[in-house]
Amino acid sequence: MDWNRIEGNWKQFKGKIKEQWGQLTDDEIDKMEGSREVFEGKIQEKYGIGKDQAKRNVDDWLKTLH
Repeated sequence: MDWNRIEGNWKQFKGKIKEQWGQLTDDEIDKMEGSREVFEGKIQEKYGIGKDQAKRNVDDWLKTLH
């Protein structure tokens, strides 16, 4: 799945995001408004990982979506 589809349907993917990254709050997810850069940055911050790892984690997650 490509990010444009996620971004365009951000509210619909909110539950899937919470399943994968439970440390993210609803408010944080809402404020991202579908921005991949902000999303990856928040994952880095919450999980204490590097930028490259956050990007890989998001890429891997995208592969699981249908």
